[in-house]
Amino acid sequence: MKLGRLQKTPVQKLNEKLNNNTFYIKRDDLLPISFGGNKARKAVLFFEELDKLGCNCVVTYGSSSSNHCRIVANIAASMGLPCFIISPNETSKKTFNSQMMRIFRAEIINCSVSEVKYTIKNKLKELKDTGYKPYFIQGGGHGDIGTKAYVQAYEEIKDYENKTKIHFDYIFHTSGTGTTQAGLICGQLIHRDNRKIIGISNARKNPNGGQVVFDSVNSYLTSIDKEHVTADVINFIDTYVLDGYGAYNDKILQTIKEMLINEGIPMDTTYTGKGFWGMKEYIRENQIIGCNILFIHTGGTPLFFDDLEVLVND
Repeated sequence: MKLGRLQKTPVQKLNEKLNNNTFYIKRDDLLPISFGGNKARKAVLFFEELDKLGCNCVVTYGSSSSNHCRIVANIAASMGLPCFIISPNETSKKTFNSQMMRIFRAEIINCSVSEVKYTIKNKLKELKDTGYKPYFIQGGGHGDIGTKAYVQAYEEIKDYENKTKIHFDYIFHTSGTGTTQAGLICGQLIHRDNRKIIGISNARKNPNGGQVVFDSVNSYLTSIDKEHVTADVINFIDTYVLDGYGAYNDKILQTIKEMLINEGIPMDTTYTGKGFWGMKEYIRENQIIGCNILFIHTGGTPLFFDDLEVLVND
């Protein structure tokens, strides 16, 4: 598997015409690494650092549905590196992602969610004690490196705007662990652009959810010697999380069906389908009219197939 600097992902115009807005989608799901997505964009940078540090195995954590864990396990396997995934029992159902992690021969270490931190610490110590030099990646690719990946994605958006003379008034995306949104906001701050970046939370509630994004933004700005910002630059919307991670409703299923039928684009109930539905609800409730709107498809195609039977029977 070749990593290195990724090609720019395409931006497509959609048929959606809600409130006379014009919709576009940036297809990060088409990044050519392990089904793509925002986790692939971040993982490339993490493995660059792993290589620079001379580490010889990787440790991370996430649920059985985790796109991040699948991609990390895939890249590690291609490089011949042992991969250890700490995964909470509370979200350990069998999924296409979890099955692929086993194909990649990742060692899955299950524990209760309250024991995740302790289990990670013990595993890292055990590996060091047995001669390994482990590289640890926070769940979801959290941290300044993950943020940097979406500063780079923002640069791609700027490049598209400059070439097409189209200005996006809003950038929407599904907001999970926070660094995708943090990277986009940092990109906007660096360029001093006038637009709104709206993260539709798929699980976390405020104030914690927004605080994580806020902290990530200022952490990255510190790393590049920029001044900190105040919390008013963060638009982390928790109105559409329903009952939390993995929860969905009939409107989300309908949104996924419409995107597949009308646009040929797969989405899922946990991340992108939920985020796209939340975006439309937000646009209706806030009476956003006549704007150019970009939604970032952050990947997760295997999760679409987890949902397929539900979609067929809906």
